[in-house]
Amino acid sequence: MKKFFLLLPFFFLCCKPISSIVNDTATNEPLSIAYRIKENDVAKTLKYLASDDLEGRETGKAGMVKAADYLEQFFKDNNVKPYFKSYRDTLSTFKETAFNVVGVVEGNDPVLKNEFIILSAHYDHIGLDKKGVNGDFINNGANDDASGTTAVAEMAKYFSIAKNNKRSILFVFFAGEEKGLLGSKHLAKKLKAQDFKLYAQFNIEMIGVPMKRDYLAYITGFDKSNMAAKINEYTGKNTIGFLPKEAEYKLFYRSDNYSFYELFKVPCQSVSTFDFENFEFYHHVSDDFSAMDIPHMTSFIQELLPAVTKMANTPTKEIIMLK
Repeated sequence: MKKFFLLLPFFFLCCKPISSIVNDTATNEPLSIAYRIKENDVAKTLKYLASDDLEGRETGKAGMVKAADYLEQFFKDNNVKPYFKSYRDTLSTFKETAFNVVGVVEGNDPVLKNEFIILSAHYDHIGLDKKGVNGDFINNGANDDASGTTAVAEMAKYFSIAKNNKRSILFVFFAGEEKGLLGSKHLAKKLKAQDFKLYAQFNIEMIGVPMKRDYLAYITGFDKSNMAAKINEYTGKNTIGFLPKEAEYKLFYRSDNYSFYELFKVPCQSVSTFDFENFEFYHHVSDDFSAMDIPHMTSFIQELLPAVTKMANTPTKEIIMLK
């Protein structure tokens, strides 16, 4: 998450095959997903992205390239196609060479496939710390935002297998978020110029540890759209709640969702489980793999699958701006 104000920081019933999911999306009943997210898969991706070998994934540095290589191979291994000629979308907003990694799973409806949902996270972080803490100089960025990147990767794998989305889904790993939302600013402008038909963006930011609240996560700009209410309707749970701190710190404007909202003026929001009380290592060298809660991350992704699946399949645009 881009630095702000100098802050320091289920289980679903498995009763139907994946092929039957689309038929259920026309109803108002919560969706049951047979597909299971695996803890080992979540841990594998997160552990690599937050490893010392990537030296904090700073935009333009070698560690960022290694992370991009991994994510590109992940797309290839899971039959997620590049949206452009290649998976790498080179930034026009950064003086050094850096790129977003962009894949797509095309929708299966002849009309709705022309509308897009963007599922995104930023894979960059802040690199090396000059002073260090107890001899550790690497800002591994496990929570910020290797956790969100891992979630998007797992969702991409799910849709590449299920192929149950009527709308097309763009899976985006942004670079340059920590430099000022540069990756999302670049891509939003590029897609806007192509008359890209964006229905909604669902950006995932810092979901590595759970909150002690009666809801799973919160979204930024809670009252700007009905996204929270629709997600809860789609999951049949109290999945998304309102976090006052989110509004206080204006987080809606401080992650990659804002670049797309600014140009497209459609629901573009970030989801997070970092609530300023449950994680003390924001932009800190101790934000590493060992601090992450893998069972929580796995259940988080699993709980959001019905919501994103419904989002991709409703015959009309049910998620709308409120103000």
